Amino acid sequence: MEILDLKLRNFRNFRNLNIKFNKNKNIIIGNNGMGKTNLIEAIYVLGLTKSFRGTNENIIITKNENSTKIEGNINGNIKANYQITLSSNGKKAKINNKNQEKLSDYLSKINIILFNPDDLKIIKNSPSSRRKLLNIEISQLNNQYLKKLTEYNHILKQRNSYLKTMYINSFTSKEYLDILTDKLINLGIDIYNERKKFIDKINKLISNIFYEITDEKALVIKYNSCYKDITQEKIRKKYDEILEKDMMLGSTTFGIHHDDIDFLLNDDNLRDYGSEGQQKNAILSFKLAEVEIFNNQLGEYPILILDDLFSELDSKKINNILKFLNKDIQIFITVTDLKYVTDEIKENSNIIKINNGKVEE
Repeated sequence: MEILDLKLRNFRNFRNLNIKFNKNKNIIIGNNGMGKTNLIEAIYVLGLTKSFRGTNENIIITKNENSTKIEGNINGNIKANYQITLSSNGKKAKINNKNQEKLSDYLSKINIILFNPDDLKIIKNSPSSRRKLLNIEISQLNNQYLKKLTEYNHILKQRNSYLKTMYINSFTSKEYLDILTDKLINLGIDIYNERKKFIDKINKLISNIFYEITDEKALVIKYNSCYKDITQEKIRKKYDEILEKDMMLGSTTFGIHHDDIDFLLNDDNLRDYGSEGQQKNAILSFKLAEVEIFNNQLGEYPILILDDLFSELDSKKINNILKFLNKDIQIFITVTDLKYVTDEIKENSNIIKINNGKVEE
């Protein structure tokens, strides 16, 4: 899969940009604040409909403008034109100029794997950060996963609201709660199985990738879920056992919305015992494992974005990473200075210099 070109209108500091890309390596160079990260953010938004920066979405609209438009032609198993428009009226997605009624129908069409400096926080942060990682990546592989996850979160919200009602009014019927609980369980089991399947695939690849980069062995992803190794009947019984507690808290304290993953190196949790370098390389290994999983499952490589990675790694690790970057992968690399980039990477690369929202030849 590759993005052939990109058109931006009023996207952050890009008022009007038309740019074409190399089908293999694209190096985006620029000082901080000039727009190089904005450019890869636009590619990411085109694929996943939202920013990886986690900010208010309206911020991506150029100041004093009412809307932004991102458009790109994608070549892959399916060749098509994609558009995302964001305004005060909401977000719209088009494929070949045809409106997509639901964003979930648009997602999973463009596959993007991103490594960003903020990913270092994934291991250290709360479990919600690691669940978000799983949800984003699995949703790209499986459109139905996203739909089930959306429905699960909707029912969870309904269940929590009804728990509060039951606590206030003891005469409230439990029948409706049971209906919500059964739906939650069925969706939760499906989501659990998809997460487990994905993590199993990661574990077949990640240890070897981590070893090739760092010369350290035995990196494993451990999946922690309250649904693990118990039957649907036992799950249902557990919800009944904690009903009184859930009513008092007005919250569902059991379920796959509490899932987590651990990055274990020689059985030690990197969150507690790993250096920053080990944590960074573990996340990078996770992303590189995904690249292979996407290719194996979808029959084509995803677009790979490496944001500000090479300024932080020594040349040996960079060369080790290169071993995993197949010539069929379209790669975007952002740097502040070309001195960080090896001659091997620069060879046959498209070098894009960004200066204050404009591309310099």
